[in-house]
Amino acid sequence: MASEETTRTTSPTEQQAPAATAAPGGTGALPEPRTAATRAWTTRLVVVGIVLSALNLRPAITSLGALLEEVRDGLGMSGSVAGLLTSVPPLCFAVFGVMAPRLARRFGPAAVVCAGMAAIAAGLLIRPYVGNTAAFLAASALALMGIAVSNVLMPVIVKRWFPDRVGSMTGLYSMALALGTSTAAAVTVPLTGALGDSWKSGLAVWAVLAVAAVLPWLPLVRDRGTARESAAPAPATRTPARQDGAATGSAQREDVRPEAPREEQAPALRITRSRTAWALAVFFGLQATAAYITMGWMAQIFRDAGVSAGTAGLLLAVTMVMGVPLAFVIPRLATRLPHQGPIVLVLGVCGLAGYAGLYLAPAAGAWAWAVLLGVSNCAFPLALTMVGMRARTGAGVAQLSAFAQSTGYLISIPGPLLVGVLYQSSGGWGLPIALMTALMIPQMVVGCLAGRDRTVEEEATR
Repeated sequence: MASEETTRTTSPTEQQAPAATAAPGGTGALPEPRTAATRAWTTRLVVVGIVLSALNLRPAITSLGALLEEVRDGLGMSGSVAGLLTSVPPLCFAVFGVMAPRLARRFGPAAVVCAGMAAIAAGLLIRPYVGNTAAFLAASALALMGIAVSNVLMPVIVKRWFPDRVGSMTGLYSMALALGTSTAAAVTVPLTGALGDSWKSGLAVWAVLAVAAVLPWLPLVRDRGTARESAAPAPATRTPARQDGAATGSAQREDVRPEAPREEQAPALRITRSRTAWALAVFFGLQATAAYITMGWMAQIFRDAGVSAGTAGLLLAVTMVMGVPLAFVIPRLATRLPHQGPIVLVLGVCGLAGYAGLYLAPAAGAWAWAVLLGVSNCAFPLALTMVGMRARTGAGVAQLSAFAQSTGYLISIPGPLLVGVLYQSSGGWGLPIALMTALMIPQMVVGCLAGRDRTVEEEATR
């Protein structure tokens, strides 16, 4: 995306720069203010696009978790089928996420994210009204396809547009993601009541937020052809503008990220040779397993313990909202540490304590368990941050992001489904909670391995 930043924001004026220099008395300084203003405007637009996109990456899942009992009754689902439904997100993320880098190379990351947001809007609008379980799953898959490609490309966009602010921008993105997740969990049940107690309307209303997320990417989509065509000669076209002494400092600042076009043409890494890539993929998969079990089933655990539907939705929201402040703090802290293992261990211990509480006193200590599990779920922004830290180049981040997320989501597919099967077969939550607890141990181990100070480029080329 760094190549897009440079070419999309500067290519129109860069193309004018030689003419301006060649003109009598021309110095090339006149296009520079427009270039700087366009670049600043586009950067702000990207920030807005990142935030709005992140807000849409989980409501499709947590809104369903809050109304899972109503959806099961409305569509006649068994517990096992509901478990399959909660396994659809990681399945879609694994299948469609691996396509994201190729789509981004062909159409540009902005175009792919824009299309992803449109797919989310369409899927959320369609799925409540299809009338049967198979069609509900298909419409959910459409929305999740949009989420999948955006999941993979967000770290790429952050790395390329903000290479010197990976921690803070990942924190902003993760904070917006957590805010969208918790908001959907908290307000879906009240919204459903306000919309006539119709679970269909309560799910469909989240399409509005996805439509809003399409808009910031549209101006960037229009420039994607120019970005690719001008990527190679871009350094040469900037040379005339630097001939003017007044513009030299500004032009040099434009060149902070001129290497991105060459990153796109670099040979692909043998990413599977990297032990760090595998450790990060397994860590991503295990934290995703815990997250989707929480999002899909935690409200039901509380409801089965005697907590009302509204309060159970609020408890799920508390779990998700913990990611709002921590998703900003943890990436910034992680980028300052040579080894992210200590953070992994702290988050894992919080998860173990939360699961123990759910088993021993799910209703009595419900708010405490919700907080502890919310802290534990912040392994997600930590994993995203490590994706940006474990590769040196934008192309490396794209490959690592696609590999870690696609492989990780494949690993996470059986978890929510197995929870549903265990819940139905045992008639209680003892065995599912034991499974969640057991999975937290290897998550802590591979997280410590992924947190070591090394890059996949070093390992993949040995």
